[in-house]
Amino acid sequence: MHAVILREFGPAENLTYESVEDPVPGEGEVRVAVRAAGVHLIETLLRTGVTIGPPVPRLPTIFGGEVAGVVDAVGPGVDGSWLGRRVVTGRSRPGGYAELSVAAVESLHVVPDELGFEQAVAMIVTGATTMALIDLAAPAADDVVLVNSAAGGIGRLLVQHARNIGAEVVGAAGGPAKVAKVQGRAVDYDVPGWSAQVGEVSLVFDGVGGSRGREAFSLLRRGGRHIVYGNASREETAGPAPEELKARDITSIYAIERILSWPGGLRGLEERALAAAASGQLSPEVHPFPLAEAAAAHAALESRATTGKVVLIP
Repeated sequence: MHAVILREFGPAENLTYESVEDPVPGEGEVRVAVRAAGVHLIETLLRTGVTIGPPVPRLPTIFGGEVAGVVDAVGPGVDGSWLGRRVVTGRSRPGGYAELSVAAVESLHVVPDELGFEQAVAMIVTGATTMALIDLAAPAADDVVLVNSAAGGIGRLLVQHARNIGAEVVGAAGGPAKVAKVQGRAVDYDVPGWSAQVGEVSLVFDGVGGSRGREAFSLLRRGGRHIVYGNASREETAGPAPEELKARDITSIYAIERILSWPGGLRGLEERALAAAASGQLSPEVHPFPLAEAAAAHAALESRATTGKVVLIP
């Protein structure tokens, strides 16, 4: 099969498209002929050798756990009825940047008939994370919601949900092209003074961090909620001090820490995310790249030139 291999930590061009041996499913596993593989911003950091959450991988490695495709082989102990099924998983090995990948059967979800492979892989982790953020924030119709990084994969889904429940929502994104992608009211947070166009809000979803995240936080009214789910800016900026949160009666949650220890595990969130997309409640935007151009996908993510969920297509 063909796969994208990282043999040395460094820039995006260190990702190379090569021929490697086909993986073989083990006990309780299936092999998936990959039709779409998700790319995560964290993988661009791990590629450089930076430790952020997940440990730095041993090299050589194939990145990517998010895979959607068709089961083409089953390992010992797996029912043969899985053969030919359209499936999606967020936990494949050795990685999803490949034409074939292996996953434990218990990690699989059958892709709903209403969804294509690209949409399914966009929801299995990004969508599940969105479900968790919604649970943590509990947005309501009387909220005024600011979504930072609103043109990203999670941001787009959060904007959709807030609109669906009748809340007033403002999406903030960087540059005219991204602002144009935001459904409804939107502002450009690369323009100085952007927050004056927003006004006071009751809920902030912050996926960008840094100075833009701090400016978004400053807009929260007393008793507001501050949900941090990423740092796309990669700026080192301290979060709000405990005394500031107390003085303004603001609840601030660093969501990734909560999600990693989610009660009952992630499967329920994954099921809800796929169901929301299948029903049309949420519609993920996909930014596709050919598998052979994984290096270009990483470079585009790092330069913040993408919108929606970045997906590789073998």
